[in-house]
Amino acid sequence: MKKLLNIGFSALLFGLLTVSCNDDDYETIESIDKIKIDSVKIVSDTMDVFAVQSIKTYSRYSSQCQGFYGYDYIHDSPFGRSITAYKYITGGPCTQQSFTGANQINFRPQLEGKYTFKFWNGGNSWITKTIVVK
Repeated sequence: MKKLLNIGFSALLFGLLTVSCNDDDYETIESIDKIKIDSVKIVSDTMDVFAVQSIKTYSRYSSQCQGFYGYDYIHDSPFGRSITAYKYITGGPCTQQSFTGANQINFRPQLEGKYTFKFWNGGNSWITKTIVVK
């Protein structure tokens, strides 16, 4: 019985390894680049300390071979933040159909004050938003 269980376990493990090694449903990321943030949605411009608010950003991607990679979130000062979005680019076959992607930052302030957010909008342009924390 023990030998039968060992054989069954070995077969299951081999099957899992085989399936995970043959995963071709993804494209390799070829490069990362800045993408301008076209618009920003803040639900409330006033909030409490330690509360959490989702700040949504929207960016336009030029093809299906691009997508959101991450943010560069810099604390410029105790109450200043600069946010730059980055996209990934894959080299696989894709349509050149553009689309707008939405992403979010969860902001949880730990001090009262007036926070100023600057979102990179291309070149030397920034979208500025302010949240007052009480």
